[in-house]
Amino acid sequence: MSPELISILVLVVVFVIATTRSVNMGALAFAAAFGVGTVVADLDADGIFAGFPGDLFVVLVGVTYLFAIARANGTTDWLVHAAVRLVRGRVALIPWVMFALTGALTAIGAVSPAAVAIVAPIALSFATRYAISPLLMGTMVVHGAQAGGFSPISIYGSIVNGIVEREGLPGSEITLFLASLIANLVIASVLFVLFGGRKLWARGSVATEDAGAAGKGTQPTGTGPDTGTAGPGAGSGSGGAAPTAVAVRPDQATDGTGGGLRLTPARIATLTALVALVVAVLGFDLDAGLTAVTLAVVLSTAWPNDSRRAVGEIAWSTVLLICGVLTYVGVLEEMGTITWAGEGVGGIGVPLLAAVLLCYIGAIVSAFASSVGIMGALIPLAVPFLAQGEIGAVGMVAALAVSATVVDVSPFSTNGALVLAAAPDVDRERFFRQLMIYGGIVVAVVPALAWLVLVVPGFG
Repeated sequence: MSPELISILVLVVVFVIATTRSVNMGALAFAAAFGVGTVVADLDADGIFAGFPGDLFVVLVGVTYLFAIARANGTTDWLVHAAVRLVRGRVALIPWVMFALTGALTAIGAVSPAAVAIVAPIALSFATRYAISPLLMGTMVVHGAQAGGFSPISIYGSIVNGIVEREGLPGSEITLFLASLIANLVIASVLFVLFGGRKLWARGSVATEDAGAAGKGTQPTGTGPDTGTAGPGAGSGSGGAAPTAVAVRPDQATDGTGGGLRLTPARIATLTALVALVVAVLGFDLDAGLTAVTLAVVLSTAWPNDSRRAVGEIAWSTVLLICGVLTYVGVLEEMGTITWAGEGVGGIGVPLLAAVLLCYIGAIVSAFASSVGIMGALIPLAVPFLAQGEIGAVGMVAALAVSATVVDVSPFSTNGALVLAAAPDVDRERFFRQLMIYGGIVVAVVPALAWLVLVVPGFG
């Protein structure tokens, strides 16, 4: 058996173990990088660590650190309640508020499961209180998170754009962001029509005080930001501990009306920091990770009590996952596996067929494993195939990103599991089946549509 084939089989084993045994995929990937690099590729430690993504490490730590502070001081709670008051309690707009809110959270740097963990308990409590389909509300939350998930300053966007840059591929941050945004917006619109959205328009409005009460006291427990892994260090969305609704902490200042939280100096400063991060990265092309760390340190210095636990809530499992997978991919590159595999895909002789197969591989595996891990492995594997020039790299990367993330509605993924766990007073077995069926439909349909819209027009 060739060394290249051995290295790919080891990667498959990593995905299988991470999915079935709830072991962090990044830790497995580090172990695999050590084993394959030393035994098969004859690399020393420097050769193995050559692929360690130091820049992405800083992005992941910095952005999730800043967002953890926003959670700790109640800024995210304020955003949730402000969004509900903005629509003046109109029931039909509440699912869209939740869609927009999770999209905004991921767009400014929250990892997708963290945003879903914050919004899902509140969204599903609204669904129960106002007889909104829990399937509609839950999927709107997940698709909202993915809609904003590839902004240039988001975790997913930073990771994918960083991989594209390191692999020397043509890239477009805006195309990637818009592809995911539009795809999830279209899917959400279809869901809204199919699952009772039109009937909600006839329901009128509820009092904003009632709307605030529905969301009051629902915030995630100690479940910290995570990636496509459900439990602590899990490699799959199934079997992980899910957040439950708990009372708002005594130190969370409210406005006294039950309609939400009032602005405090710490929250105003945090909102300002989030805006400053966007301006610094988009307007001045500063590094997102270093900027986020700097802003987080400033907030921690000014309000140490609010930020005491923030370091512990950094998405360390995400850091381990991404750094481990990309380090293993670096070993694959060092030993020539990437070129070998890319030539094999290109050897199919039908570039469009190879492209759609890659999209389906990403979707199917991602429904059970880490979306970020899958993208981290698939994009480098597609490099030699894309280097032939017959398939546009920008469209292909966008199609892979969309295919690998829209399937996170699966109950076996972290986001789907969070929605399932957050739904109060529902038949969980029935809700699980609904999510599973819907997730299967997404896996079957979306990769082909992404390929048709994003890849086919750029062929030739």
